[in-house]
Amino acid sequence: MIPFFRRKKPDAATQATTPAESHQIVEAFEAGAPIEAPTDMQQVAIQHHDAAVAPATIAPASIDAPADASAEAPAAAPGKPGWRERLRNSSIARSFGGLFSRNPKLDDDLLDEIETALITADVGVTATTQLIESLRKRMKAREFADARALLTALRADLIAMLAPVAKPLAIDRGAKPFVILTVGVNGVGKTTTIGKLAHRFKAEGRTLMLAAGDTFRAAAVAQLQAWGERNGVAVVAQGQNADAASVAFDALQAAKARGTEVLIADTAGRLHTQQGLMAELGKIKRVLGKIDDTAPHEVLMVIDGTTGQNALSQLREFHAAAGVTGLVVTKLDGTAKGGVVFALAREFGIPIRYAGIGERSEDLRVFDAEAFVDALLPEALGA
Repeated sequence: MIPFFRRKKPDAATQATTPAESHQIVEAFEAGAPIEAPTDMQQVAIQHHDAAVAPATIAPASIDAPADASAEAPAAAPGKPGWRERLRNSSIARSFGGLFSRNPKLDDDLLDEIETALITADVGVTATTQLIESLRKRMKAREFADARALLTALRADLIAMLAPVAKPLAIDRGAKPFVILTVGVNGVGKTTTIGKLAHRFKAEGRTLMLAAGDTFRAAAVAQLQAWGERNGVAVVAQGQNADAASVAFDALQAAKARGTEVLIADTAGRLHTQQGLMAELGKIKRVLGKIDDTAPHEVLMVIDGTTGQNALSQLREFHAAAGVTGLVVTKLDGTAKGGVVFALAREFGIPIRYAGIGERSEDLRVFDAEAFVDALLPEALGA
């Protein structure tokens, strides 16, 4: 349990819990034992301890924050121009740009080329077939005067596919804190995404706290603490190889004590085929639920936009283990194929909350279906 005491030498009754004790508390939760809340919820310990014997510590916001590693790279322009700028080099944008810049003839060969471009861009066979067959029927019914009209129809179909999942994350002000549990496989950018979310929420005037639950990867805790310092946000941590459920428990207790609006909990990256590690996510959810039966309020899965169709199997397994309620698709700038977004939308219908289109904190954008499609298929042929 997180320590609660005044700034004076503690007596035996107010000694901080050790990681082992926190682990025992989590085991008690798993067994269904009742947990006694601290009597003075405002006396939160905010100090550093020796890492070898320390309980969960809350790193306070620092004025001397480290420099932003991406400070030299400007953020993408606001609105649709920013999306176009960052996605213009994606394989799907280049394929369609080259195809329609030739002002192709409206025939079955054009549909075959569009089909190839969509499948190559990871839109998926099922979604691609659905799109192409619809266009083929309309072309035979002479609904299109030329290739430009067909492009307009394709754009509309793609936007319609994404519109139902383009739902921004809504923070319930009645939940204090609103708990966001982030999950995903190794290397997708979970910790960086948390840092960018912290920047966004801080700019919105929200109070928040971060939980360093990725206790497996070397330097993951330090990375999250650096993001916390950069954004002026407290970070609850126990150090490497600590029990992730214990970190989540301590963080939620601390956030409740301070009346924090948002708590974002990091977790270790894990392959979706590692059943033992996947089961650990369920344990973290259960521990959070013992403290607040509505927590976590959002299970946010971070997906690498360059992953391709493998993202589907990843989401399937994480959804079964943790009940994913929202997605963040990262690394869409550069040469990412980008088409997997359509495949995810069609198969799962889980809201896509954000999209990463650059390195800067401002480049984590609320997902905009129309802007996304416009970046991949500009209205002007070959634009």
